[in-house]
Amino acid sequence: MRPLWTRALGAVLAAQFLSAMADNALLFGALALLRRELYPEWTIPLMQEFFVGAYIVLAPFTGPLADALPKGRVMLLANGLKLLGALCLCAGLNPFLAYGLVGVGAAAYSPAKYGILTELTSPENLVKANGLMESSTIAAILVGAVAGGTLADWSITVALASVVACYALAAAANLLIPRLAPVHPLTGFPVWQLLKEFSSTVRELLRVPDARFSIVGTSIFWGAGSTLRFLLIAWVPVALGITSNRMPAYLNAMVAVGIVVGAGLAAKFVSLDKVNRALPAGVLIGGAVCLMAGTTRLPTAFLVLTLVGACGGFFVVPLNALLQERGSESVGAGHAIAIQNLAENSAMLILIGLYTGVERAQLPVQAVAVAFGGFLAIAIGALWVHRVWTGQPRAALRRDASRA
Repeated sequence: MRPLWTRALGAVLAAQFLSAMADNALLFGALALLRRELYPEWTIPLMQEFFVGAYIVLAPFTGPLADALPKGRVMLLANGLKLLGALCLCAGLNPFLAYGLVGVGAAAYSPAKYGILTELTSPENLVKANGLMESSTIAAILVGAVAGGTLADWSITVALASVVACYALAAAANLLIPRLAPVHPLTGFPVWQLLKEFSSTVRELLRVPDARFSIVGTSIFWGAGSTLRFLLIAWVPVALGITSNRMPAYLNAMVAVGIVVGAGLAAKFVSLDKVNRALPAGVLIGGAVCLMAGTTRLPTAFLVLTLVGACGGFFVVPLNALLQERGSESVGAGHAIAIQNLAENSAMLILIGLYTGVERAQLPVQAVAVAFGGFLAIAIGALWVHRVWTGQPRAALRRDASRA
């Protein structure tokens, strides 16, 4: 069994922390930029559509790219694209297109950063490695959101310049990742062939019940999580009477703190053969969001959003590990994560699009929050019932026992 802690894993976690911190600081810097330029409020969630649209368009290509090249070099290329997008924002170019370029880099980055975990650690340590990756990511969200919101209130230019510096440091950390052998080398990059291969790979992966379950669960979670971020931006001024850029960032940071706690608990109490233990926490996310809708005091809001994050971390980390394991057994971890990205970002595109429509219709934000929390609880509850009804826990146990 390979050890969990290695220099290579440390380099991956450092690069991920810096890159994710810059991603989240950039979001609040870009939102402040839109407000300074007097864009309508409904364009705030619309900007995120340009970001997630890159994931959807590039999904057939990012998985093969991650498996065809050393994953550390793919991460370096991706951070270079993020850096270029941030520079375009600093230069005053179209903010939607510039943010979309950052999304292109993020789309290329994701399959590589998760796929490399299966190459650096053993299956026995995969949930723990995912817990470290998620903890690094969420700690970066915490720092990046707070720094981005605070700096944007002070100086948008300084906020964006700080993002550029973080992306540059992340690229430098990528250079410390050893050059691992490609999993599925490609002799070329023919677009039509890759589209056909991707379609075939999607069908193959979705025939694996555990992989299908994981993709549905994480798609619900991340689609809802991205929407919650923008819901908070609208909810804070109405419920708490606070209009700064900082407060939505601080509340997003409390969600991040909770996810770190939930990820740590998941690494301790949930293994791949007991992944259903994570599902009740998913249902509780929706209940906590409904509780948030009626909150009018800041300390209570901090506590409730920390609970939202803790339930989220406990729910999503085991599902990510399950997909990586089943994906590496079938289509390759990079391909599996690219398919997961397609599903998750399609969910984000749909839910953020619906929320953009709600913003334009100017519906009461508390009612929207209740409806959103109820939807989330029902969706994950239905997934739980289906999982138990079809007997997947027993099937997974039999398969893992036969492999042992």
